[in-house]
Amino acid sequence: MGLRACLLGLLALILSGRCSYSPEPDQRRTLPPGWVSLGRADPEEELSLTFALRQQNLERLSELVQAVSDPSSPHYGKYLTLEDVAELVQPSPLTLRTVQKWLLEAGARNCHSVTTQDFLTCWLSVRQAELLLSGAEFHHYVGGAAETHVVRSPRPYQLPQALAPHVDFVGGLHRFPPMSSLRQRPQPQVAGTVGLHLGVTPSVIRKRYNLTAQDVGSGTSNNSQACAQFLEQYFHGSDLAEFMRLFGGKFVHQASVARVIGQQGRGRAGIEASLDVQYLMSAGANISTWVYSNAGRHEGQEPFLQWLLLLSNESALPHVHTVSYGDDEDSLSRAYLQRVNTEFMKAAARGLTLLFASGDSGAGCWSVSGRHQFRPSFPASSPYVTTVGGTSFQNPFLITNEIVDYISGGGFSNVFPRPSYQEEAVAQFLSSSPHLPPSSYFNASGRAYPDVAALSDGYWVVSNSVPIPWVSGTSASTPVFGGLLSLINEHRILSGRPPLGFLNPRLYQQRGAGLFDVTHGCHESCLNDEVEGQGFCSGAGWDPVTGWGTPNFPALLKTLLNP
Repeated sequence: MGLRACLLGLLALILSGRCSYSPEPDQRRTLPPGWVSLGRADPEEELSLTFALRQQNLERLSELVQAVSDPSSPHYGKYLTLEDVAELVQPSPLTLRTVQKWLLEAGARNCHSVTTQDFLTCWLSVRQAELLLSGAEFHHYVGGAAETHVVRSPRPYQLPQALAPHVDFVGGLHRFPPMSSLRQRPQPQVAGTVGLHLGVTPSVIRKRYNLTAQDVGSGTSNNSQACAQFLEQYFHGSDLAEFMRLFGGKFVHQASVARVIGQQGRGRAGIEASLDVQYLMSAGANISTWVYSNAGRHEGQEPFLQWLLLLSNESALPHVHTVSYGDDEDSLSRAYLQRVNTEFMKAAARGLTLLFASGDSGAGCWSVSGRHQFRPSFPASSPYVTTVGGTSFQNPFLITNEIVDYISGGGFSNVFPRPSYQEEAVAQFLSSSPHLPPSSYFNASGRAYPDVAALSDGYWVVSNSVPIPWVSGTSASTPVFGGLLSLINEHRILSGRPPLGFLNPRLYQQRGAGLFDVTHGCHESCLNDEVEGQGFCSGAGWDPVTGWGTPNFPALLKTLLNP
């Protein structure tokens, strides 16, 4: 059947399922651990689904990102506005007309777009959605520490073939909210405590990374920073105030969040949410801070996807965003991965710095056709974000040199090729590392991560009015690094320069200047006879365990202040 016949018979195709295609045939649909089905959804129940519409001019967008992010370019720092990005990537009039007609004929209502017009979120009944998305079958599920309720389809969906040039994927069918990998490790044993610290606090971070009491925000610029949370977790303002009372006495700080976007639940505070806010605001001290909290939560929505929609719909945003969300790269469809990567490109073109945690499973491990391989994480593996790994103190009770934290996520993408900005650094690592795992375990030509690192082991957090020690994970290192970049942005803005924007091209050009190189330790991986639980190992220069290293603030400020 030809394309013309498909267009003429659009409504019939919805009902018959003939002349159809699957946008996400490779999307994993198995139930994640900790989730259980509660049975079929009522046919008249209302669902919110998000349709990712095909964008235009993506090659041009990529060129512009390179131009505004490369210090050697005459366009460096000349970022696009949201309206500029919209004009560049918005779907064609044919795409908009075709998709809107299809949805209206199916009974969709209350459809909302974004400024860039490349997402459309609509409400339908379960019955209408199952007719619209041939093969889908919606069920209720509950899972996670917060007993989150979602509606998802365990079966794949198909769309009319006529929509293949117009729709990338439909959100709200398969992907489940992420689970926290944050750990509370047992306290190391030591005799006596004279001259020792008993866990990582803001003062420990500021001492290790050479910040003085004067290294805080001025309170006079329009600088701001943000963290985003998708775990159905919430922070409590009273916990932040208590944290700053206990640990923030030696530096000027803000004791409350400037703006919350999304829903702040009334239940117990989550350790991850508390950690993100407390360490972003103590590292990036006295800088206005936003929190994206489970934005747009509804049972049919994907919280991470809703955050991306917010970025595409808000012209004035914080300059630095830190995110501790991650998923196995292989669990997500190629269509979804490529589209989310494009959303990161849009953010980079606008001069936003996106920092993602590298994950807490080392190199990871999974079995493919009976053979073990390392398991990369996404969005850590995106070439358009800055990924933060983790370190520990060589002596857990002394502010000493750092070594690899064995959980620090790192490796090579199986989806995204190695970007040009890291070509030289990664090639050097691969040719010089004395401890490379077997080549069958990783894709040496893929985007390699992390890019940088910070302490990820043994943090103090205040949650539900209780100080909690020895909290660990790259969920801790990411807001710390983000906060320090916000301080550097403060200096740049006050001296009339643009914010840092997408950092990686500059970071790799400067070959780790301003960072402490971490050269000792390996992270974890597959527990088998071949690699015996060891993934990659750190060494001089860049490595896929701690990137270029951890921040030496005065040196990093000097390196990144000009131009």
